[in-house]
Amino acid sequence: MRTAQSAVLAAGGSAAAAAIGGFGARRAPQVYGRLDKPAWAPPAGAFGPVWTGLYTAMGVAAFRLAQRSARAALCLHAAQLALNAAWPLAFFSARDKRVSLGVIVALDVLVAAEVAVAAREDAVAAGLLTPYLAWCLFATALNAAVSDPAATQRE
Repeated sequence: MRTAQSAVLAAGGSAAAAAIGGFGARRAPQVYGRLDKPAWAPPAGAFGPVWTGLYTAMGVAAFRLAQRSARAALCLHAAQLALNAAWPLAFFSARDKRVSLGVIVALDVLVAAEVAVAAREDAVAAGLLTPYLAWCLFATALNAAVSDPAATQRE
């Protein structure tokens, strides 16, 4: 794939997931503040900088994979971006812990598969995706551990 096409694909995918997820997370500051969280939960202010770095790394990884025409990895990348965008809608907008937990577990599986497939195509791309996988696994544990006293769906 040509460099310009790769760049548009990589940047566009991450930007779209971030925008949709951002729309779903528009109530995040209020919701996160009201959750019963474990002691190891990060402060709300940590999420923005972490996600900025992760989306940047995801975009660079997608660019590298597109440059190598790594179709299987790019298909997994597109699928995990869709779930990445869906999770804030389920967790913060719908406030449904069970659905959001299902979405994020599926996201974990897709990101792990993407890292494994990417490792065969481009070790650097796989390395760039590894912190994202770690963060997703951490977020899964956090999703499972929190409770939302005001949620419409009870655990």
